[in-house]
Amino acid sequence: MLNHSVHIAIVVSVFNEQITDKLLEGTLSTLADSGIDQEQINVVKVPGAIEVPLIAKLLARSNKYHAIICLGAVIQGETDHHLYVCQQVSHGCQQVMLEFNVPVIFGMLTTKNVKQAQARVSKRKSHKGIEAANTAIQMIELVQEIVYS
Repeated sequence: MLNHSVHIAIVVSVFNEQITDKLLEGTLSTLADSGIDQEQINVVKVPGAIEVPLIAKLLARSNKYHAIICLGAVIQGETDHHLYVCQQVSHGCQQVMLEFNVPVIFGMLTTKNVKQAQARVSKRKSHKGIEAANTAIQMIELVQEIVYS
């Protein structure tokens, strides 16, 4: 069980805000249900998905957070641009995690259309914001078990 000394950062893209707002809501409600107070959470909004890894890196460098949750929605358009965005963001988030030894949770939707994105934030069972929060909690507990046992 997590305690009051745990701090979590959430980096959320405001691009595709109708989707990312719902991702954030699911994440925050799940963290609250797990006993994490609002004061233990820092939400940072960035313009788009490409900006997520830089802010995650700055937050990780601060040594204040036990996990960083990255949220966003990259939806395929008429070109292949989304492929490059997804690759850069996923690689950037992984680099931050490995460089700073802090769980960086990849809660980025990568869908073919808005309908698919909406489906991933509408049902509790398949809500990706909820999954991101649960993954962060599990990773914090696992890291603490490995480091402090």
